[in-house]
Order: sequence, then structure tokens, then C-alpha cells
Amino acid sequence: MLTSWNLTEVSTTREQEVLANEIENIILGFSKEENNAIIDAEDDSGKPQHYQEKSNEYMDKTEAYECLGVNDSLPNLIERTNKYLLDLRLANWISQKQYERLCMKSSEVRLARLYYLPKTHKPGAPPRPIVSGLKHPTIKISKYLDELLAPLFDKMALNTTLSFGFEVIKNLYEWSAHNLRQETLLCTIDVVDLCTMIPKIEGVLAIRKMLDCLKIKPIGGLKIETIIRLSQFVVKKTLLSLRRSILSSSSWWCYGDIIKQIINGGGSYLRYIDDIFIIINWPIRHLYKQIDRWNLFDLNIQLKVQHGCPIDFLD
Repeated sequence: MLTSWNLTEVSTTREQEVLANEIENIILGFSKEENNAIIDAEDDSGKPQHYQEKSNEYMDKTEAYECLGVNDSLPNLIERTNKYLLDLRLANWISQKQYERLCMKSSEVRLARLYYLPKTHKPGAPPRPIVSGLKHPTIKISKYLDELLAPLFDKMALNTTLSFGFEVIKNLYEWSAHNLRQETLLCTIDVVDLCTMIPKIEGVLAIRKMLDCLKIKPIGGLKIETIIRLSQFVVKKTLLSLRRSILSSSSWWCYGDIIKQIINGGGSYLRYIDDIFIIINWPIRHLYKQIDRWNLFDLNIQLKVQHGCPIDFLD
């Protein structure tokens, strides 16, 4: 019988090996060009334009990003952000202290930058989009709301959220002791391009639904309506979209029914960000039928499923 100490040790060693291999592949990719353009490690051309081609392909596929070119929208965005906060202050939606905390100075901001890191562990090394927006005009609002909302979701989703890889093995061991059958299915689900494709309107509605479900009134001195207004402003004016809170709340809003369905069916549901692990005693045809139905919840959020033995998870 494996103890939790053994599970932790095995998981840590495996994760270190995966990380070391990925770092080595990235370094090998960098060494092909002096300008350190991130390129396909399996591509022999080693040309910077290959990076640009993959970027264009990803932008065309998702239709989520737009190149600004020579247009500088930063001054206008700073002005609109500070004016919106001032309007909230004059209407007593936020306090003077909150207003001063959230306002941005032109000397401390810049537009968000989009770049990519290759997923070197996957065939073709597809690009992983990274948005660097630590100095975006709405970043203070995003961080402030995230500090208020993320702990609420974490508490609500505590029983189904993973923090470490070994927790999957531990849960599988405990569940199998009483529920393992010949027809048991192991299934991993990845939300395709979640960080990119999360719906803006539905994301804000997810926050509203979560707060209504928890029956919470003011949070950190902010009324619920103020939180919703600030959330709407952020998702309209930036790509960052309240990163953690929006992603987590939207996952819960879209797939709350999935969790209930799995658990009520005697299965186990676990989630690490956008990677989902399911153990269920369903016929395979029924699983596919349910996946097709789940993919109709929102056309922007699509599930990519793998089942069988073995399966990849947290890759």
C-alpha cells in the first residue's frame, strides 16, 4: 500500500523529470537562432518567421487577439480608466481610498504584450499564448477584484480542486477501493484554449451567479453591484479579464452541471485549472453522448477528451 509520503515523493520526482525535459527542449530551440525567437524544436528551418506564422495561425483560429500596428491606444485607455473610476467615486460606488488605490499614472503603465511559448512536449510544439499585462491600465482593478473573489471560489471548489499531481493518484486509490469495476472509465478533459476563449459576458455572469449562490453582500467594502460594474469594465478594456477569478468562475458556471452529474453517478471529478480528470462507471457510448451535450453549453468553450489506459493528465 502506498502512503501519502511515497505518493508525494513519486510525484515530485516525475514532475522534476518532466520540467527538466521541457527546459532542455526550450534551450535547444533557443540555440537555433541568435535572436532567441521561440521556434518549433522539431522544425529544421530555425527561422524567426516560423514563430510569426504560428502566431498568425493562432490569432486567425481564435479571433481573440488583434494586432494594433502603429496605433497607440494607451493614452486614451488611461484616460477612460481613470474617468470611469472618478465617476464611480462621485456616485459613491467606491470610497476615496479605493479610488486612489485603483487609479493609474501614465508613467507606470503600458499596453499588454502577447507572446508565445512552445508546448515542446506536444507534437508540432503548438504555441501557448502568454499575455504580459503587469502594467496594463486596468491591472490594479483586476488584482483588487481577484483578491476579493478568488478565495471565495477556492473555498467553494475545495473538494474538486487539485494542487499537486500526486492528489490524482491518492484520489484514484481511495475511489477504487469501493467503486472499481470492469467497465470503469478513466477520462481526462482539456478545455481548448480556455484562457483565450473564455466568454466575456458569460464570465461576468458567472461571478454574479457565484456571489448569488454564496449569498454574499458587500466584500471588502464593495457592494456586489460595484464588483460587477468593475468586472464589466475590465473585460471590455483588457485581454487579462480578471485572469484567475474569471477563469475559475466561468469553469464553475459552465460545468457545474457536469460535476453534479459525475458525482451523482458515483464517479469522481477533479480539476487543475482547465485540466479535468474523471473516473466514472459509464458505458463508453454514454460518455461520448454526454461530452457532445456538454460541448453545447457554450460554443466558445470546447472540451477535448481522452479516455482509456494509460491517459495523459497535467501535460
